[in-house]
Amino acid sequence: MPFRSVPGQASVAEDAEGGKLFAPAAARNLAPLIEVLQAHSPRKGQALEIASGTGQHVTGFAGALPGLAWHPSDIDPARRASIDAYVTEAGLANVARAVALDATAPGWGALIGPFDLIMLANLLHLVSAEETRVLLAEARQALAPGGRMLVYGPFRRAGFLVSEGDQSFDAALQTHDPDIGYKDVDTVATWAASCGLVLSARLEMPAHNLTLVFQRT
Repeated sequence: MPFRSVPGQASVAEDAEGGKLFAPAAARNLAPLIEVLQAHSPRKGQALEIASGTGQHVTGFAGALPGLAWHPSDIDPARRASIDAYVTEAGLANVARAVALDATAPGWGALIGPFDLIMLANLLHLVSAEETRVLLAEARQALAPGGRMLVYGPFRRAGFLVSEGDQSFDAALQTHDPDIGYKDVDTVATWAASCGLVLSARLEMPAHNLTLVFQRT
């Protein structure tokens, strides 16, 4: 897909020193995500982060899980530059340079990997249903047998939104672009299962978010 426009509140990042960008939301959810990764990730292997954003996440992940070789990616060149700036500043040897990847485009899963872990945070509500299905199928292709994919973000539960904040944000997303918005967790699990990703854990996270842990069959 081309770079998809989203409402301003969906992608807040501020300029920081040294070419970095800073996202307050990424700072808030980094510690809970590290806890989930430490509990549900392999200790060694290759890890792909889809839509790495500013680079705050992958820098924290790589420091907390040094046995994994991390491969950040993003569709936005400004964010790729920020990722590399964070990694350079942290002096991390287990993080590759950020690469351009549109994870909603068909075909990439056969071109890279295999990965023992794929991490995805805060993207599914910003893409369409069809793009979500493509992403899941390509991620399954890129995973090694038995590899895991962790998907974090806001979801509908049995068709419902669980907070007023979620209702307001989802409405803003769909007003901006009718094709995007919160996905139902059971629907995402069904789509994933149809392409060979089995839901092994559904974890409650702060701010009414979830982390879904999938495993390649």
